[in-house]
Amino acid sequence: MECPPTTDLCDAHEDLLASGGLRVLPPVFQNYGGETAICGPVVTLKCFEDNSHVRQLLEGPGQGRVLVVDGGGSDRCALVGGNLGLLAVKNGWAGIIVNGCVRDSQELLECAVGVWAIATHPRRSDRQGAGQRDIPVDMAGVTVRPGNWCYADADGILVSDKKLA
Repeated sequence: MECPPTTDLCDAHEDLLASGGLRVLPPVFQNYGGETAICGPVVTLKCFEDNSHVRQLLEGPGQGRVLVVDGGGSDRCALVGGNLGLLAVKNGWAGIIVNGCVRDSQELLECAVGVWAIATHPRRSDRQGAGQRDIPVDMAGVTVRPGNWCYADADGILVSDKKLA
């Protein structure tokens, strides 16, 4: 899917920015994936230091969607790594946004998927099966809901209540 630049979307939708229908995530996220621009409908996941549900979701059909993971901003382990990046590509996910860390950064760069996170960390997460899917999540102070639309590129990450033209 051809994704419009985030700067153009902000310029064209100042009314939505003012009303809160379009939100900009704080500039704390960096892209670690091989795709530099992504867009698609959002699937949400809340998990803390446990990536069991991340794997389960990425094993399913992505259909061009963006997985938005509220990892509570933890910097004690990674929630996504190279194997999950490959899984996302294989199953058609547009991207992954993580309020937390990733690992295997060199492997993620080789994956044709956008992967934004706050940092890298070499330690893997727990796998206890903890987490909640399809609920509103907090991404560094910005609420993201299932079914929102995400647009991300080198200039930032936007979340919209609806698909933008």
